Amino acid sequence: MRLTAHSRNNLQLEINARDIHHWIADEPVADGGDEAGPNPYDLLLGSLAACTIITLQMYAKRKGWPLEKAEVGLDYRKIDAAACEDCTSPPGSKVDLIEMSLTLHGPLDDDQRARLYEIAKRCPVHRTLLSETKIRLVHHD
Repeated sequence: MRLTAHSRNNLQLEINARDIHHWIADEPVADGGDEAGPNPYDLLLGSLAACTIITLQMYAKRKGWPLEKAEVGLDYRKIDAAACEDCTSPPGSKVDLIEMSLTLHGPLDDDQRARLYEIAKRCPVHRTLLSETKIRLVHHD
């Protein structure tokens, strides 16, 4: 998997995925950008939403279940660790919190719905966000 990005004017950048897909990312005007595209956190949340829905669609299709549509809503914010019941960070530190709402459409029975809610937590992007991830910087100066 290969993705490249390069800066354009102001805070804008162009992102290229697999030399097929191209889009612009930017920051809001209030943060010094031109609002020419989604900001980095929009892209992150979009990746999680896309992965979740695609994973659910693939699973339901493989099982022959009548999932007609899935909808995901995501909210991101930083909270104090003391306000997080299941966090291990010390009080006073900040924790990144992504809240996901998931709506499943179609004549699914209760067991199918319950299973799909579990599967939603297993999409690859969800797992990546919850795992230890290393980013190695390679200089090309």
